[in-house]
Amino acid sequence: MDLETQIRLLIDHAPHDGITPQLITAIAPVLKAIAQKLRYPQYYILQSSKSDWILTTLSNRANPELEKHVIYAFPTLQDATLTSSAGLDPQGIATAIPVTHILFQLVALDPVDSIVFFETPGTTTNAIEIRRFELQKLIQQQLLHNQSSRQAPPDIA
Repeated sequence: MDLETQIRLLIDHAPHDGITPQLITAIAPVLKAIAQKLRYPQYYILQSSKSDWILTTLSNRANPELEKHVIYAFPTLQDATLTSSAGLDPQGIATAIPVTHILFQLVALDPVDSIVFFETPGTTTNAIEIRRFELQKLIQQQLLHNQSSRQAPPDIA
């Protein structure tokens, strides 16, 4: 599914609250720009039996008090299944999710620091980390840009 279709689906399935569809439209350029840097149109996310995304806590080896919470996004079902059977969550299931939807969800996933997208099937060495804070910053800049470009030019007369 191409990125335009993914954005259209996000808008179509958004709550019809008068805000969310316009917000998705406004931030779509940011979601698409990041998604284009990733290799796959969809990734597999491990979910608990309650459909919550499975969170992994990583500790800094040199400083164990430093932790970050990540969600892994796998390029294939097999990669996700192998990781799941490696003990992450025996009840976990892997679900294919369009990349723009993952990015959109990341903005609101408060305990999550980043999503790690594995880019090469069969290995976890080639990964791209998208930090929630950086994504939020890009979205903020996009919204400010949209706002300033909508303001009327000063009256010259």
